Amino acid sequence: MSDLAIPPLNKKECLDFLSGFIQIHSQSRTAGEIEAIEYMTKAMTEIGLESESIGFKDKQDGMARCNSVGIWKGTGKDTGAKKLLFNGHVDTNPVTEGWTVDPYEGKVDDDFIYGIGVSNMKSGCCAYYMAVKTLKEAGYQISDDVTLTYVVGELQGGAGTVALLEQKVITKETADYFINCEPTDVFALVMHAGSAIFNVNVIGDTRHMSKREEATDAIMASMDAINRFTDLKFSDAKSEVHRSVNRCHVGTIRGGLGRNYETWRPPQVADFVTFTGAARYAPGQNEDIVLQDLEKELIKTKEVYPKMKYELCLEKHDFMPPFEVSPDADIVKYLNMGYREIRGVDQPTGALKPPCFYGSDAGHLYEKLGMEGIVCGPGGKFNTMPDERVDIPDYLDCIRIFMRVILTVCGGYKP
Repeated sequence: MSDLAIPPLNKKECLDFLSGFIQIHSQSRTAGEIEAIEYMTKAMTEIGLESESIGFKDKQDGMARCNSVGIWKGTGKDTGAKKLLFNGHVDTNPVTEGWTVDPYEGKVDDDFIYGIGVSNMKSGCCAYYMAVKTLKEAGYQISDDVTLTYVVGELQGGAGTVALLEQKVITKETADYFINCEPTDVFALVMHAGSAIFNVNVIGDTRHMSKREEATDAIMASMDAINRFTDLKFSDAKSEVHRSVNRCHVGTIRGGLGRNYETWRPPQVADFVTFTGAARYAPGQNEDIVLQDLEKELIKTKEVYPKMKYELCLEKHDFMPPFEVSPDADIVKYLNMGYREIRGVDQPTGALKPPCFYGSDAGHLYEKLGMEGIVCGPGGKFNTMPDERVDIPDYLDCIRIFMRVILTVCGGYKP
């Protein structure tokens, strides 16, 4: 394993590359995703990686999408070296209200770089690319492979990474370890929740407001259920740490008269409400447990509103499994060592809030391959909000840390 010093960074080049990536309008499920993928494939090819864009059809609607994969081949010099995989997504959320800077400019000031998706997660994507580019241009070689993956559809449950797994582009032989670069403020996230999307219909019994005492108000019953869901922890958590990553959140609600949610007659007591949300559950828990626990809370609401009926289901799309790695695992130790070398302090490590409530493609790599990995990337504090931004020192330090991990894991050397 290499103990070579890491080479210095070209700060301007690192920021310019990220700024150019931000300028691509790669909102999830738009044509801009493909432009972002081609941006990364071209960049990897230019630095000598074996790179290609690999197409697939989305299972939801048959939409043509693609991912980018690049491999820095190892020389085999150090037989004790290991293979390393980096994973990140190029698709972004839509731009919301409240921005005071151009979300697609890639603006840089003294402290931050700004833009839609810069935290989630274009800075992470660029960090591992720039780590490889900087090492290669400084004349370093590696004994075993580094694979860089850039995927789409993470915001639809990891469609891109799942496609690479199903196409056998990523297998157990691809890598011994992975680093998923979702925004953690460069901390080491060793556990995050799985994500299940639920849908509830609440059916009441309507009356005119003059006789509302006789009615079963679907809106009021829904409010009762939503309050119960919001405080919910799920059953059979393996430990208090696992229980700490449980969270339930209702994100949408719609109500009115009948299943068409008629809204033109507000004096009438609403008899039909639909609300949807996300359940976050730990490794060792599952969707069946989530469904059972949600139903228990709805039964409690029904005790308050006896004439209420309900329909509960879990959606079959946008599902992401949980992720876990031992804090004592080798990849965690390598990352911790790199952090201490670069920053001079111990790296915060654990089931850290708020990123423990994320869903990420790390869950797919963990569940489907059993691959040992870690979640760590720049950004987080200003994630998915107006004027989304990343601390410049976090971005640059993350590149340096990734260089150290590559050299250590993959047997880096200078000929």
